[in-house]
Amino acid sequence: MRFTRALTAAFVLLGLAAAPAAADSSPSASPSEGGDAPTSAGTSFRTAAEFEQGQVATADGAAGDYLYWSFPADAEQRPTVKATVKLPETHAAQTWRIDVYDGLRRRQACQWGAQTRTADAGTSSLELACVLRTVRAWSEPWANDPLPGTYYLRLTAVNVPASDLGVPVSAEVRVESKDVGGAAAVDGSLAEPLVPGIAVTSGADQGAEDEKSAVLSAIEPEDGWSSGWWSDRWVWSGIGAVLAALAGIGGYALTRGSGRPSRVPPGA
Repeated sequence: MRFTRALTAAFVLLGLAAAPAAADSSPSASPSEGGDAPTSAGTSFRTAAEFEQGQVATADGAAGDYLYWSFPADAEQRPTVKATVKLPETHAAQTWRIDVYDGLRRRQACQWGAQTRTADAGTSSLELACVLRTVRAWSEPWANDPLPGTYYLRLTAVNVPASDLGVPVSAEVRVESKDVGGAAAVDGSLAEPLVPGIAVTSGADQGAEDEKSAVLSAIEPEDGWSSGWWSDRWVWSGIGAVLAALAGIGGYALTRGSGRPSRVPPGA
């Protein structure tokens, strides 16, 4: 009976511990509503238009332009970047491409997705996609792993015919992330996310906080940047410990026998 009660209590603890783990593995929030998304794009990394994950950023431009946006990505997220380019009724064949760079402006490779596509003459629109690798909380200095911070999205047409240079186009971009959870956790974290201006510390003693904040990027995840030490891996480690304890209790209950042997000699 004692073993049965202990087993029941352990399963109750397992159920309570698994609840936050399931919540951590859920996808990110649905696209946000409202008019906060930018309606224009930058022309370089320094002027990239900032938008949050889940928003749909739009911009008007011309074939041959470089269009830049930036968005935040945190540890254990796997961002998916999507872009839709709307073309005029008459145009020659055009090839469009999206590239994603991290906070150090290192180009990040796509795991899969149509990163480059060609629109045949007369095609009204085309869609591009890029699924990045999972963002790591920490990495070796020599590695090219994606790290928490600002990410830059560049959209442009490559090998544009001379007849199509300057042809007006419009674009929509959006980013959604899947929370991978403890499967991508690492033992370490960055001191600060890779956000433009994060290293600016001068002016604080002179009461120039407004100037300092103006240099920093204004975007960050909705719940703030993660500390990097907590993940659902701790939950599953606790579950493993409980299961190991149950196995020990069960083994003891099966092998302890019926108690001490009787002291009365046989046949007495």
